[in-house]
Amino acid sequence: MTERLRLTRRRGVLIVGLLLALVLVVPATAGGAQVTRGRFHAFAVGAGMDVSGHAVMIRTGDGRTFVSVHVEGLVPNTTYASHVHAQPCDAGEADGHYQHHGTAVNDENEIWPGFTTNADGIGNGRARNDWIAGNGAVSVVVHRPGPAPNKIACADLE
Repeated sequence: MTERLRLTRRRGVLIVGLLLALVLVVPATAGGAQVTRGRFHAFAVGAGMDVSGHAVMIRTGDGRTFVSVHVEGLVPNTTYASHVHAQPCDAGEADGHYQHHGTAVNDENEIWPGFTTNADGIGNGRARNDWIAGNGAVSVVVHRPGPAPNKIACADLE
């Protein structure tokens, strides 16, 4: 693949990501929503990877939570887990997953904006939950496939 084609593809992915963010943000902010965001940085397991990107959480005025992630610098064509966590990135590598109610580990009780990267190692994920995430939802962690330790990147939501 030529360098020009890669740049064109990367621009296209970026434009789609920005449009998706606008589609989510504009209606949400119109109803008194709370928007938090953060930039991804590598954890120790992700050291050596040139990971970058961002996460956005929108708590809408009508009782929903949306989370979107855009991550670059990952292994191409690979599925990654991504979860909202209950601690900031520097607190024990963001400790455990944020849970809405109880201890069920599923995408109805937790926020899971997982994704599969494209051929350039770029991934975009989204999650929608029909409840408002509490103040304890403070970071987003990207997990590589495989056994722990597997936290490769984190973004504090501010």
